[in-house]
Amino acid sequence: MSLGSTQIAVTVSSSHVKSLDLGDATFPIALTQAVNLLNGTGAGQADVIFTDTRTLTASATENLDFAGTLTDAYGATVTMARLKALIVVAATGNTNDVQISRPAANGVPLFLAASDAIPVRPGGLFAWACADATAIVVTAGTGDLVTITNSAGTTSVTYTVIAIGASV
Repeated sequence: MSLGSTQIAVTVSSSHVKSLDLGDATFPIALTQAVNLLNGTGAGQADVIFTDTRTLTASATENLDFAGTLTDAYGATVTMARLKALIVVAATGNTNDVQISRPAANGVPLFLAASDAIPVRPGGLFAWACADATAIVVTAGTGDLVTITNSAGTTSVTYTVIAIGASV
């Protein structure tokens, strides 16, 4: 299988307004940054994608294994050698955070140290992407897991995940 042309983009459009004696001063803020990936396995390329919307019960934890247990939309096993992008979106209706972490054992080195994590608040998102050839190395059996945790024991959380990578 192949992956079509892919764009991961972040856009910030805002204005900083300050009231002055005789009027308002406005400083417009505009930033768009995109990572574009074509089909393949080198720099600026990706050929594997995993997408899913998942629910974790109260206090539940799951490991996303990017080297052999996840399946794509067609039921084929997803095996990444390099992670090029990870996006996690927490449902607006959640009451708990969705936590993304690098497990102490067998974690994908997305974060600098084992057990590092980031919370994604209800309605929030986490997005990381790169286009270089190295990206983040995924090593089957020793560096292929990203842990997703429901931060509290009160209610379930729902999240959507998109992971994009290269097979070699």
